[in-house]
Amino acid sequence: MAENTHPLARARIARGMTAVDLARAIRRAAERRGLRSGATKQRVYKWEVEGVTPDPDSQSYIAEALEIPAEAVDPRSWPNWLPGLGGIVIPLGPASTVPALREALRTTMERASRRTFLTAVSGSALITLASTWASADAQASAGTWALIDSAAHGAKPAGDDLVTLLEETSARLTAQATEQRQHTVPLIDALLTTVTDIIEGGRYNQTVKLRLLALAATLSQTVGWHRFDHGLHAEASQYWIAGLHSANSGGDRDMGAALLGDLAYQASWRRDPKTAAGILERALSGTRHPAAQSLLHLRLARAMAAQGETRATLRALAAAEHLLAASSGEPVPAWCSWLSEADLAVDSGQSLLDLGDTRRAHQLIQEGQDLLPRARDKTRGVFLAYRAKSHLDLGEPDLAAAAALDSLNLAERIGAPRCVQMVRDLIPRFTAHPTAQCVPELLERAA
Repeated sequence: MAENTHPLARARIARGMTAVDLARAIRRAAERRGLRSGATKQRVYKWEVEGVTPDPDSQSYIAEALEIPAEAVDPRSWPNWLPGLGGIVIPLGPASTVPALREALRTTMERASRRTFLTAVSGSALITLASTWASADAQASAGTWALIDSAAHGAKPAGDDLVTLLEETSARLTAQATEQRQHTVPLIDALLTTVTDIIEGGRYNQTVKLRLLALAATLSQTVGWHRFDHGLHAEASQYWIAGLHSANSGGDRDMGAALLGDLAYQASWRRDPKTAAGILERALSGTRHPAAQSLLHLRLARAMAAQGETRATLRALAAAEHLLAASSGEPVPAWCSWLSEADLAVDSGQSLLDLGDTRRAHQLIQEGQDLLPRARDKTRGVFLAYRAKSHLDLGEPDLAAAAALDSLNLAERIGAPRCVQMVRDLIPRFTAHPTAQCVPELLERAA
């Protein structure tokens, strides 16, 4: 039997629902409103196979049955508002946090079950999300996220001691050395699931709620980076989007900007600098801390350089340098506390490399590598790959191969597949220099 690829069929299957299950859930959604629905297995078949469009009321019931926020429903665009198996972007809103977290967790389950191919979120959808976050409406929604009615849901109490344990566990897991973190990924995934369960079904006061939302945002960011490093881009974007929802509900604007910055970094990595720049311009409008602004300007410079925008690139680099040195009366957010002169030098070098200023770019990349603390091995692997590229651009294949080998060795030791992929992407350029020193060894290792 041919696979039913209609968005409605794919959405219900991803949730483990048969057509009968979906029809039953739709009728229950109508009953909760004191109404009736004639949804049956046959009616679902007509929607999915025969192309019949459900009426607006039925579409709202479908959304509730599939746990999609009501504000996502647009009857005029059926079936385009339905989730795209990894490609859905749940709109920001006072009740969007749990659905966004569930959508992210669901992407991992879908991949693990090998039931579906996950699609990436479109650039236009990400820019729309960033625009909503940057608007006054998004700021007004912060803090309005309501506590769950514990009497109606049989919620269990969640107090300070429990949240402290979860926070301390998260901090210990994420503080592990890079080569050890590859072993703790399942624990962090499970911790995020637990936090999501508590947010959805727990009973807690306002202070605990904000701590849970902050923890969900931090864990989502960590899980997203793990998925990104392993090339699982659809999952990575969903976790970062979920983190954005959590940060927005908790009123943490700097953390929201951080997660938008991660989505922009991913867009640049996937050779979509226009989307990256669009996200970053909106993220910068909503963040306050100088260190956070510096990092976002640095990423904006990379996006502009990739588009050949010299003046915009230099302007963003100057802003990043100025803001990195600026003082603030507030502590540096944890998510950008690692930002240093080393990162400024290397990313500035990469921007200049894209603009064709190869000699100055190489100098900056070398300076940044020398400044980098020994503890940041994964970043060192990335910097070495950048250095290899700059040597190639300078016509120095032997030095490039040596840097690429160092990057490859480091990446394989600590379990950093993104660094491995960066080196592999350079291999075609090395094949033009088969006799240069270290090149034969590099080609053999990469084969």
